[in-house]
Amino acid sequence: MDRESCWDRDVIEQPDCPEIGPGEEDLLVSKRQRNLEKCCDCHRFLSDLKQLRGEGNPLAPVLASFLAEFRRQKNQIQSLVSFLDSKTLEIRFLHELGSVLQSSVDLDEVLSVALTAITAGKGFGMNRAFLLLCDRKEGMLNGYLGIGPRNLEEASQVWNEIVQNDMDLQTLAQNFRLNKLSSERAKFHDVLEQLTVPLSNKEHILIKALDGKRPIMVEGAFQHPDVPPELARLLGVDTFLLMPLISRNRRVGMIIADNFITHRSITAEDMRSLENFGFPVAFAIERASLYDKLQVELNRVTAAGKKLKEQQELIVRMENMALVGRITSSVAHSVRNPLMIIGGFARSMLKNSPESDPRRTFIESIVAETRQLEGVLDEILNYSDSLYPTRDFWDVHQLVETALHDTADTLTALGYATSYVPGADLPPVYIDFKQLSYCLRTVLQNDIAGTGTDLSIVISSQRCEDGVVLRIEDRSRYISQAELDRLLVPFSETHDLGAGLGLALCKTMLEKHGIPFAVQAEEHDGIHYTITLPTRKEEQT
Repeated sequence: MDRESCWDRDVIEQPDCPEIGPGEEDLLVSKRQRNLEKCCDCHRFLSDLKQLRGEGNPLAPVLASFLAEFRRQKNQIQSLVSFLDSKTLEIRFLHELGSVLQSSVDLDEVLSVALTAITAGKGFGMNRAFLLLCDRKEGMLNGYLGIGPRNLEEASQVWNEIVQNDMDLQTLAQNFRLNKLSSERAKFHDVLEQLTVPLSNKEHILIKALDGKRPIMVEGAFQHPDVPPELARLLGVDTFLLMPLISRNRRVGMIIADNFITHRSITAEDMRSLENFGFPVAFAIERASLYDKLQVELNRVTAAGKKLKEQQELIVRMENMALVGRITSSVAHSVRNPLMIIGGFARSMLKNSPESDPRRTFIESIVAETRQLEGVLDEILNYSDSLYPTRDFWDVHQLVETALHDTADTLTALGYATSYVPGADLPPVYIDFKQLSYCLRTVLQNDIAGTGTDLSIVISSQRCEDGVVLRIEDRSRYISQAELDRLLVPFSETHDLGAGLGLALCKTMLEKHGIPFAVQAEEHDGIHYTITLPTRKEEQT
């Protein structure tokens, strides 16, 4: 018998075996390894075996049986190796996803990772996925997020982008979260809006899958007796997978996955893999949702604590101011009666004394000083009254014009020129009209020393985001900012009795209203006052 094969030779040359390719030169000198890897598939060996069988060699059937069994076992081993490789990749893939899901408490990050894993080629490779979440308060299963292409053109573009960038799953998920999360939600808005089912509807296939806690493969959806026709039309596919998300026997939501573009079959192996994947996803979603609720509650408690602290501080401040008010009111009333008697007698004496009386100058001095003391007492009593403001909605123009009218005689006598530049379309302001009028009058005719040559006061009003701004530019007085700041403190030490008390009282009143009051001393432009009046009740403190 002339054999074509080289299976019985210990050492062969490269041309002797057509099955040995580049990089397999070690098989040329290894007979056993060559027999196991190459000979069973070599056509020369099979030809020799056929020739032996034709010659009636008793070893031919035995060799044929051995060869068939060897091939069977070899194919089985290769299948097992392939299965183990796929399982190794799946375990590595699930481990990678599990690490992200276990460490994240951000709901958008969790959802991005989960849906990207389902639809990415390096993950489960589905074309589309829709996430529905349970709203236990409303008793609804609501569409929340979708991912995937809507047509073949978009799918080709996405797949080409993935191939070109060659990103791993975690990078893909991060890219999706940062760049595509909002657009994907908007893209599937019409679908998600209709994926809404009451949790009480036990006959609906989505609720059945959720209550059954097992994935359901839906095939022939358009003729399926359990699939509502509107759901089949909405998804537009005949086959899709329903995967319930269950965490500690609590219904978290549902994932609907399909191969809308490729129409690839969803296998039982796909279902098992997705089911294993669903448990950590459900737990991560529930944990992230609870974390969000905890943050909302924490922010609410923090805000409540801050508000409580502010109210406590306000109560203490009001008690202190009330004490000051009682003291000042008591002192003012105690001084007023004897002061009125002194002033009355002095004015009576002045009225009855002739111009030539040498005592007339002293009497006039007593009358003037008495009038000044009465003014100081009025300010002290107004300071006490300012602790109890009465607010309502008022017109800004009326407020300013009333203050200008009340001070017109005094300012004209002193040679001042006043003007008002009203703003257009100003809304009503929420103020205590009496106290704000007092503040404007005080600012217009305050007794700050340092009169300049330009005796003019300009008032302007305009609308702003927070309300209405009143600006008063008093160009007749020049004072340093440090001195001005001291005058804004009630009962500060000044060179003239009562000087600065009016401004301090205005500041106190406006603080009680929660109205910003800024006073700026300009070196060459006088004093600028800015008052921001609120237009809503909630802007008050």
